[in-house]
Amino acid sequence: MPHFRLETNVSKSKITPELLKKISAAVAKTLGKPESYVVVTIVPDQLMTWGGNDDKPCGTATLMSIGCLGVEQNKKHAAVLYPLLKKELGIPDDRLYITFSDQSSSNVGYTGTTFQTIFG
Repeated sequence: MPHFRLETNVSKSKITPELLKKISAAVAKTLGKPESYVVVTIVPDQLMTWGGNDDKPCGTATLMSIGCLGVEQNKKHAAVLYPLLKKELGIPDDRLYITFSDQSSSNVGYTGTTFQTIFG
């Protein structure tokens, strides 16, 4: 159910299966959710500017989860994700927004139903 989606101007050549696995493991760990539910999507090679500058790496991301998000929790998640994306993709902290999206279980579908039906 957790989904981390990053849209970035970083080249597709830097997006490896190993990177996707690192991000997936980090998302699972920071949220305390089973990695078997985690989805990571990276949309590279986007035409993007940040502050009028298009020659440096930048991005926008969304971390969606059912629960485990909130004022203090999001600070913890940011402290995990920002350094990872900076190290692996060269996206500076000041050129990345992460939006945290806490969804109710009734708003997330899976296996032909919703998580509200699955988990009650």
